[in-house]
Amino acid sequence: MVVLCVFVISYMGSALKNASVFDVSQTINDIFLDNGIALLITVIILGQLTAQVNAAVCLLDFINNYFHLFTVYLSLGIEISGLLHSVYLVNVVFAKITGNPTPTNEPEKSGLTLALFWARVVGSLFCLSFSLAVVVEALLDETTKMWDGVPAGAR
Repeated sequence: MVVLCVFVISYMGSALKNASVFDVSQTINDIFLDNGIALLITVIILGQLTAQVNAAVCLLDFINNYFHLFTVYLSLGIEISGLLHSVYLVNVVFAKITGNPTPTNEPEKSGLTLALFWARVVGSLFCLSFSLAVVVEALLDETTKMWDGVPAGAR
């Protein structure tokens, strides 16, 4: 849910091309506006961090209107889909390596539940591998949408 909120805020608040703030040098504008560092600082400190700290201290939740409720349901739908289940594989591997099982109150998975769990993990790994292949291919072909002036090796 946090990733979705930060993504939406970042998408809606990105700087205009060739924007200039307070008549500072173009280098400073390039660093803070074109790279999105100013928006990142704003989103993290003012938008996200303050709200989460206040919510944690006051034991409040973010579900206080229908948009937030929609966001929670969307996040739960993504979780049910298994798109992010590759993380559970890392959890299982580290639990096996260390010999410490992951503490849980859930009953042990078996039968159809276990099969669906591993199907989601494999599907998630497939999506992750495909995404990685696309990114690596774009980097190798130098077809990223990185702005001009950045060396090809840094793209």
